[in-house]
Amino acid sequence: MKQCFFDHNATTPLCPEAKRAWIEASDEHWLNPSSPYRAAAAAKVRLEAAREELASLLGVAQDRLIFNSGATEGNNSVFAHWAENLRRDAKIAVSRTEHPSVIEAAKHYFDQRLVWLPIKSSGELDAACVTEALDQDRSICAVSVMAANNETGILNDWKEIAALCRTRNVDYHCDASQWIGKMPVQGLDHCSYATGCAHKFGGPKGIGFLVLPELGTGYHSFFGGEHESGYRAGTEDLASVLSMTAALKSTRIGSSVARDRFIERLLASMPEIEVVGQVVKRLWNTVSFLMPEFENARWIRGLEKRGFLVAAGSACSTGKEGPSHVLAAMGVDQAKARRALRISSDWKTKDEDWESLAQCIEDLYRAFRLDAKQSPSEVISI
Repeated sequence: MKQCFFDHNATTPLCPEAKRAWIEASDEHWLNPSSPYRAAAAAKVRLEAAREELASLLGVAQDRLIFNSGATEGNNSVFAHWAENLRRDAKIAVSRTEHPSVIEAAKHYFDQRLVWLPIKSSGELDAACVTEALDQDRSICAVSVMAANNETGILNDWKEIAALCRTRNVDYHCDASQWIGKMPVQGLDHCSYATGCAHKFGGPKGIGFLVLPELGTGYHSFFGGEHESGYRAGTEDLASVLSMTAALKSTRIGSSVARDRFIERLLASMPEIEVVGQVVKRLWNTVSFLMPEFENARWIRGLEKRGFLVAAGSACSTGKEGPSHVLAAMGVDQAKARRALRISSDWKTKDEDWESLAQCIEDLYRAFRLDAKQSPSEVISI
C-alpha cells in the first residue's frame, strides 16, 4: 500500500541532493576539520565554504552563523545565554504558542520573570502586541516570537517585531524552523538570534544553525573546545553541514492551491469542520482542523491504515497529557482540541494526493458515524 506523507512540519524525507552531499562528504572528506595537519585543512576549507554559502542563502553575515544540532539546542542555548548575561532583573517576553523548546527553556531560566505576550483569538501575534508589552514593562530586555507556528501554520509579524526590537535596543530571537524552506528567507539579518534545523527542509536530522548578533556577546553553547570560533565546542559534522546546505539550495516555495481546494471540499462535505486560523495568513503547506466528532488519535489510526500519515500537533509534544498548548492559548476548549488534526505537505506533494486524502477523510467519517450508531456504548477502532 502506498503511503502518502502529510506530516512535513514534523520532519521531511532526505532529499536526493542532501543525500548525495552527505555520502560524498562521508567518503571523501571525513577527517576532523579542526585537526592540525594539512589533510584536515581541506575539510576545514569545505566547512567554511559551506558556512559562507548557507549564510548567503539565509541572508546573514558569515561570521554570525554557527552550526549546531538543531533548533532545540539553539533555542535552549539562547535562553541560557540571556540568563547568564542580561541584567539580574531582566524580563523575557514570549508567546504562549511557541515551540516547547522555547517555552520550557524560558520557564526554566526565567520562571517569575516571564512576560507572556497576548495573541489574538485568530492565533497570530503582531507587532502591536509586542509594542504594548514593551511600553507597559521597561524591564523586558528580550523577546522570542517564532516566524511560523508548527501546529497551525499561522504566520507572525516576525520581521516587524525584529525591526521594533532593534529600535528599542531589545534582543529578539526568532525560531524560524518552520519558515525556512517554505517561505522566502529575507529578514533574518534583522534578528538578534535566529534558529533553524535541516530536517524541516529536506536535510538530515541532528544538524541545524544559530544566527548570532553582529557583535561579540560572550555566547557559549558547549564548553570544552574552540570549535565554531569558540562559540560551540564539539567536532564539526561536515557531512551533515554540506547536506543541510544542499537541501536548502534545492527547496522550492510551494503553492496553496491544492491545499485550499482540499479545505473547500471538506468544508462542503463536512460543514461542521473548523479550520484553525482560517482568516489569517498561514504557511501554504499547512492546515489544522478541529474535526466535528471523534478524537484525533482515532482519526490518525484510521488514516494510517489507509496509507495517510497525519498528526495531531507538534511531534515534540507527543505523549504529553492534555490537548495542544497552542490551541489552548487560542482559546479552543479541550473537547475541541482533542479533535485537532494537523496536515502538512511539501512542494512536491501531488494534487491527486490531496484529493485522495479528502476522499479518505470523508469515507472514514461516514464509517465512524455508522459505527457509533450501531454500537453507541462501544469504542470501535477502525
